[in-house]
Amino acid sequence: MVRPEKVAEVDLLTDRLSASEGLVLADFQGLTVEEVSDLRGKCREKGVFFRVVKNRLARRAASTGEYPGLEDMLKGPTGIAFGMESPVDPAKVLVEFAKDNEKLNIKGGFLDGVILTPAEVEALSKIPGRMELLSMIARTFQGPAQNFVGVLHNLMSKTVRTMDAVREQKENA
Repeated sequence: MVRPEKVAEVDLLTDRLSASEGLVLADFQGLTVEEVSDLRGKCREKGVFFRVVKNRLARRAASTGEYPGLEDMLKGPTGIAFGMESPVDPAKVLVEFAKDNEKLNIKGGFLDGVILTPAEVEALSKIPGRMELLSMIARTFQGPAQNFVGVLHNLMSKTVRTMDAVREQKENA
């Protein structure tokens, strides 16, 4: 007989898998409760949903969608970080946390139908996030406008100085 709480867990995981932009799986064995709570807090700050999963239920949720190869990473204690707003954020949070806590081991990730190795997850964490990219684009667009304003300002200043010099010349003559 199937227990309702397990069905609800599979449904939740299935929904998170389908709604996430990207995800990272990690082995958290050896972390204290405080450290896991700290990790969850850092995930929440970045809009990342972190969930400790039962592998059997996670396999069932992964089998309902387009997640080939994800089942291979679901061995041992597993936590999944779901990037709900950005595919880069779960990698950034977990890789940064793993630098300070050697007990957290990145198992891999999943992004756009592709399984990521731990090295690829680390490389993904170095990519600028969505907001960083948007600010870089804004600065790129802002540069030419600022240069144009500077050129106009210099042109107007030269015109005013020239007219002032002509006025002084006429007054002295």
